Amino acid sequence: MIPRSDITGLILAGGRGRRMNGDDKGLLTFQGRPLIAHVIETLAPQVGPLLISANRHLARYANWGRPVIADRYEDFRGPLAGIASGLAQVATPYLMVAPCDTPFLPAHLVERLAAALETEPADAAVAFGAGRMQALCVLLSRELEADLSMYLADSDRSATGWLRRHRHLLVDFSDEPRAFVNINTPRDLAAAG
Repeated sequence: MIPRSDITGLILAGGRGRRMNGDDKGLLTFQGRPLIAHVIETLAPQVGPLLISANRHLARYANWGRPVIADRYEDFRGPLAGIASGLAQVATPYLMVAPCDTPFLPAHLVERLAAALETEPADAAVAFGAGRMQALCVLLSRELEADLSMYLADSDRSATGWLRRHRHLLVDFSDEPRAFVNINTPRDLAAAG
């Protein structure tokens, strides 16, 4: 089993919140706490170090006692920019990525993704749930850093497209129907609560 200490967690909270009327999604209240607090609570026990990728409200995110990193790119290149910044910072062999707007992540998410990487050689293990690849719930090899930087330099921004360029395993989480519920809009926030 890949030891927890070999995996750095990265919570993506660096978006513009366009579908949330510009609000910073990670800081929105869900069930009495900011969305990111739910993700930290679930992800922290599953990984070694834990980082937060944010481009706004850095001091507020730092209140969770985790290092906060900003994108290396100034033009909001999307979640892959946050992942690239995370890969550039990690000292562990693996990076576990999760978005800040998924408050129902499984308590065994990392364990199942890591187990898949031990059964078959691959660069990434990606959660599959709600009928599709969850490209932002992924356990990545740190060795993908240079390739991701080149991919972003070409102005490509699709996380799914980038992952499909590499050996990746899909790990089925269909037994967890709410695991990857994303809260992208005010309506989603109301429905999920």
